[in-house]
Amino acid sequence: MPTIKLTTQKFKDDIFDYTTEKEWSYKGELPAIIDFYADWCGPCKMVAPILEELSNEYEGKINIYKVDTEVEQELSQVFGIRSIPSILFIPKNRQPMMQAGALPKHVLIEVIEKELLGSKEEEEAKEEAK
Repeated sequence: MPTIKLTTQKFKDDIFDYTTEKEWSYKGELPAIIDFYADWCGPCKMVAPILEELSNEYEGKINIYKVDTEVEQELSQVFGIRSIPSILFIPKNRQPMMQAGALPKHVLIEVIEKELLGSKEEEEAKEEAK
């Protein structure tokens, strides 16, 4: 599945409506990654094909979104994006984590496995231990 282009309205509808909610509450069914990028950004162009590959490799396990910071300026301001690429990692039931800079594929895989997918297994293990 290709990465999903995210508008400010789609973010509010599918991810989190920061205009009505004070506390973070992720609306999605799957963990997610949001790539804040710009078309003119060299490092963003290096990360883009990696995220496309990961979107296919982790299809049905995570969603990968892209936000064009030039078009979606409101959304960029909400997250305080000052450098691009900036990547927001959104676990299913925990607070999101922002990472600025172009990350290599092996680091992205490590974060996906440990922070986005691993947390589900840990939570299930905790539930079973009760």
